Amino acid sequence: MTPFVATFGEIMLRLSPPGFERLLQSPQLVATFGGGEANVAVSLSQFGARSRFITVLPAANAVADACIGELRRFGVDVGRIVRGAGRMGIYFVEAGANQRPSKVLYDREDSSIALAKPGSINWNAAFEEVTWFHITGITPAISETAAELAMEALRAARGRGIRISCDLNYRKNLWKWGKRAGEVMPELVKLVDVCIANEEDCQKCINVHVDIDVESGSLEREKYRELCERVLATYPNVKMLAITLRESKSASHNGWSACLHDGGRFLLSRQYEITNIVDRVGGGDSFAAGLIYGLGQLGSDGFAGAAEALEFAVAASCLKHSIPGDFNRFTAEEVRALLEGGGSGRVQR
Repeated sequence: MTPFVATFGEIMLRLSPPGFERLLQSPQLVATFGGGEANVAVSLSQFGARSRFITVLPAANAVADACIGELRRFGVDVGRIVRGAGRMGIYFVEAGANQRPSKVLYDREDSSIALAKPGSINWNAAFEEVTWFHITGITPAISETAAELAMEALRAARGRGIRISCDLNYRKNLWKWGKRAGEVMPELVKLVDVCIANEEDCQKCINVHVDIDVESGSLEREKYRELCERVLATYPNVKMLAITLRESKSASHNGWSACLHDGGRFLLSRQYEITNIVDRVGGGDSFAAGLIYGLGQLGSDGFAGAAEALEFAVAASCLKHSIPGDFNRFTAEEVRALLEGGGSGRVQR
């Protein structure tokens, strides 16, 4: 059965120069919206799942109104969004090309979600009908009160028997409020069923280390089996761990795959060579959405068909690299077409 997924976090105004220009190379910026958890909700809706985005946005704010309208246009349930004090967060993205890396600049201090405190959201109402809850490590990084609110959300979801996933999403430029990620995230992960990460996330967020060289451009996949086993042994509540594997030849050319460990099996997906990357921001969120959708679709217990769910997630994320902006705009049918060999790029008439 397709899950009804609620996600919780911050959505921001995204400003980026046109094409592959440097920031303010020309006096214009493209305005869209984005944020890890909102990206997951949009992607799930595109796949045909019911999704709800929960956040706190500023009251009487035209930009926040436009943001809600954009989410609604994608079919995301926005009825549990809370309006409060503070401002709309902003982030700037400069798309990389070839040997020039992409760059992100945050302007989100004192945003509404950063100021929100436990009790700001009625979780009983927010989780009405919800069967799956998704959160990331970005929200706890924003502020101390946001971290407390994230924990409140996880406890409320666990109390209702809702399946929980967490993408660790380490952001070193956000952890500025007094505690390190490794001091905060372990307690949150103890309430999670499905964890999504990369090797840096595991090291910085949940203090699990394996010696992996991510700068070589070629990944030692057996090391990831060891990493998965260490995480699952350290956090026995985690029933499944998925790790994305990015081989970065340049900003424009990545090898993309993932692995998954369900406590019994270690699975490796096929690898895609992604050349001429348009925008990699939101690629991991599309992977998370694809995994949630796949696990929810396959098998009555939600954890059957893990290999198929992994392949769907990797293919969905691969396609996202071809779309500018945070949001995935591909349907489940288009993802399946890639899985069935439709990746030649030939014109469809």
